[in-house]
Amino acid sequence: MNVKVKFFAVFHEMFSRREENMELPEGSTVMDILKCIESEKPEFADYYDIMQIAVNWEYATRNALLKNDDEVALIPPVTGG
Repeated sequence: MNVKVKFFAVFHEMFSRREENMELPEGSTVMDILKCIESEKPEFADYYDIMQIAVNWEYATRNALLKNDDEVALIPPVTGG
């Protein structure tokens, strides 16, 4: 199945891209995506406990099952002032 992954803020900077299409086996979860991304930059795992995840514009957990053509957004913590 094909899933679009969107990178925001610090993740965009970390990976030098705003989005990526990933080919995953049926039955994959958000965590499978995170592990694929972590293999590219191990420090990405430092954000697991503080990042937000959305699947098709709705907040989701790392255990959320994915289906073909889903859009997964990886949202780091945001600060401002």
